[in-house]
Amino acid sequence: MILDLFCLDGRKALVTGAAKGLGRAFALALAEAGADVAVADILDPVSTAEEIRALDRKAVSLQVDLAGEEACADLVARAEAAMGRIDILVNNAGIIRRAPLLDFPRQDWDDVIRINQTALFLLSQAAARGMVERGFGRIINVASMLSFQGGIRVPSYTASKSAVKGLTLAMANELADKGITVNAIAPGYMATDNTAALRADEGRNQAILDRIPAARWGTPEDLQGACVFLASDAASYVNGAILNVDGGWLAR
Repeated sequence: MILDLFCLDGRKALVTGAAKGLGRAFALALAEAGADVAVADILDPVSTAEEIRALDRKAVSLQVDLAGEEACADLVARAEAAMGRIDILVNNAGIIRRAPLLDFPRQDWDDVIRINQTALFLLSQAAARGMVERGFGRIINVASMLSFQGGIRVPSYTASKSAVKGLTLAMANELADKGITVNAIAPGYMATDNTAALRADEGRNQAILDRIPAARWGTPEDLQGACVFLASDAASYVNGAILNVDGGWLAR
């Protein structure tokens, strides 16, 4: 049956940035599809882990600051030790800083690139080593509409999310023949903490809504189906894809 291909029973997943928002939604979706999930975040993701256990799935809560020099390799090692292996990695952790281009602080540039781009690469590299040994893996990156567009007042975020798109393609090229797929989900404008400032600005909020054919902000739950699909056997021949979940934003 076709629905059997979407089942994740027996799979082991690691989701970063999973204390709330998109990461929490990804982690719960994978658990609902049958996976055991290690959830990681700079905040304590214990509440997400408890929600996963309520679904009768195993959950491990890992608090980590991915900006640390050895943090990414250490996180993968901790998750593998707790779960036995990592079959699915969801690189969701990300931050954003806003300021005019001419006044954009160097520290804000470095902080965003370190988390959104460098940590994603290092986590993927560390997790892929075990996936290659086993001949199976799913890496799902979180891109953005700003993987395709320039945005306003977010140069480091735009640069990092453009890199996420490029890294997704590069990793897919090298890992496809090893049983590993690497794809990305590009969320549209989602109602999360990262967009709170935009939604609070009446003019910007309305301008964004006017551009979205669906005429609403997205929710974390809107991304869950895409995550389960890319993690599942139903997507075994999908590699290097950037799946836009944007209410039609890029179509307009």
